Amino acid sequence: MTGRYCSLAQQSAPAFTPGLTAERLGALIAGRAMWVNGTVLHYYFFDGDEDGSVISVPGTGQSRRVSWVGAKEQRDVVRECFREWQDLGIGVSFVEVGDRSEAELRIGFQLGDGSWSTVGKDCLLAGQQERTMNFGWDLTLPGERGTALHEIGHALGMLHEHQSPFAGIHWDDEAVYADLAGPPNFWSRDTTFFNILRKLDPSEVNGSVWDPQSIMEYPFPGGLILEPEQFRAGLNPPGTLSPADKEFALRWYPPADAPRLPALEPFRSVPLRLAPGEQADFVIDPPETREYTLGTFGANDSVLVLFEERDDVPRYVAGRDDGGEPHNATMKARLVKGRRYYVRVRLYSAWGPGETAVMCW
Repeated sequence: MTGRYCSLAQQSAPAFTPGLTAERLGALIAGRAMWVNGTVLHYYFFDGDEDGSVISVPGTGQSRRVSWVGAKEQRDVVRECFREWQDLGIGVSFVEVGDRSEAELRIGFQLGDGSWSTVGKDCLLAGQQERTMNFGWDLTLPGERGTALHEIGHALGMLHEHQSPFAGIHWDDEAVYADLAGPPNFWSRDTTFFNILRKLDPSEVNGSVWDPQSIMEYPFPGGLILEPEQFRAGLNPPGTLSPADKEFALRWYPPADAPRLPALEPFRSVPLRLAPGEQADFVIDPPETREYTLGTFGANDSVLVLFEERDDVPRYVAGRDDGGEPHNATMKARLVKGRRYYVRVRLYSAWGPGETAVMCW
């Protein structure tokens, strides 16, 4: 029998401007959900009586609230797994907060609702009263710690490994549908297709080869995989971070150095000499309190993100993604004299003559 699986919510495919080159489109797909390096992700555990889902009670015409609050033992497993990802030395860090309004990641423990997470920056689309991650079963049971590592992998922007087009998996489709329709998952055919049978675009996957040992790989019992032949009897990843998982995380989020960042001064553009996937970081010390405009220039697709330093920690303020659009990333923000801000620009791709640049004014 199949084990309990992470169930990602179905999302509409991102719409890009028609006519993009294959190279430009591939860069956009690959980086769409990824954070800019140096981001501090704040996570929050729901903890109040009012925190939960309202569900109907069959046959009664009534409803009841199901709690999102997890026991300390459950929260501690998740905390340990955040630390394990952090201890790789990646350039994204995790900080627990007690105020949900400060959290990008909001975590619930609704039993029976499955385990799932939004993927990367998609969490920013969720309201402050909504979960961006849920754990639907006991994480302290043997072998279940990997569930928390897996969902945090999604929060970092990683997708399911068995959906890689490089895996070469030939499924017994009907056997998969039948197996997932039963306990403990009770999935619809649409959910099963989206989370298992659907192949990802080559630009979306976590690497250029399939990693059956990945923390993002599901275990499967025998009888579901027809090819490769060695997995007909089942696929059983160890539930730990594989070498390829670590390499992928460090490639996207290399260790953040602490050099003196260049200043981004009003009305002075700074050239960006970046290769696809590279990032430039700047500091802003506003000379006066007012509304400023920040933007990139030139023929490029990029992500522009503004942070404010609070208690020595950069807090997300706003971001713009111009990926695939004919215009550049531009945003307005009120900056306060005496406070420090950081601007991070990550390039998807650049093309055509001339240089790209960033400026505030």
